[in-house]
Amino acid sequence: MFKKNKVCLIVEGGGFKTAFTAGVLDSFLGVGKTNFDGFMGVSGGSIAISYFLSKQYRFCYRAIELLAKDQHFMQYKRTFGAEGIMDIDYLEKVSSQVVPFEKEKALQAIQEKDISFVATNRRFGNPEYLVPNKENWINAVIASCTLPFVTKGKHKIKGKAYFDGGWSDPLPVKEAYRRGFNEVLVLRTSPKDIKTTQSWTDYFGSIYFSKRPELSECFSKCYLMYNAAVDFMISPPEGVTVNQIAPEKYLKSGTYSYNEKTIIEDYRNGLDQGMKYLMANKSLI
Repeated sequence: MFKKNKVCLIVEGGGFKTAFTAGVLDSFLGVGKTNFDGFMGVSGGSIAISYFLSKQYRFCYRAIELLAKDQHFMQYKRTFGAEGIMDIDYLEKVSSQVVPFEKEKALQAIQEKDISFVATNRRFGNPEYLVPNKENWINAVIASCTLPFVTKGKHKIKGKAYFDGGWSDPLPVKEAYRRGFNEVLVLRTSPKDIKTTQSWTDYFGSIYFSKRPELSECFSKCYLMYNAAVDFMISPPEGVTVNQIAPEKYLKSGTYSYNEKTIIEDYRNGLDQGMKYLMANKSLI
């Protein structure tokens, strides 16, 4: 039996496209809309949710802008090195020193709430829904954001290796439904109802891990899981409402491609789309 008005906020990943969802969440913070019962973040979405829960207006955007400018974070000369092109561990320094994440405030905000960051189990290729706490919050974020082949490729928590949750449950609407949420708000980094095809990373991963069938299948079927989630959002089960806030067109930034101009444009786009949603749903504020 569903609880009345049990609402889950899901934030999709997307690398530097996260500037858009940062804008949406800042529009929510601007009017004090934080009254969700659950939170699920995937990859960059886990960063956005973290700063949202600590009520640090514009901090997620500042972190993205800083990473885009930082010469250490992304270096193509590390393509075949242990760190990868993107040094994902640098997020720990950013969150503690450069754009400090106020973890205690976030911990207060999630009391009696359902929260998880999606990460992919690197042994079996299945999604795991990591629950952030005082000890593991940043580790859970890094695990959810560790892109295969572009970063170091895996992040360990208590001996278990994980990588980006976008490969096992990119839009966890079905998991939210399984947990009993009867209303879901999904912040997207792609236009509504857009389906995807197998990417070069997916194809390469399915070949690279050919001797590990479970992991190979994770890469080969990732886009099918994404499309199934889109279908679920278009036609949810009876009694379930799924709303989306999404860009009307493809964002200016990509997962890995960006510049200072595209990031600020995507952020402002997110602010606009967030305000449009709030104005159309004033009773929810």
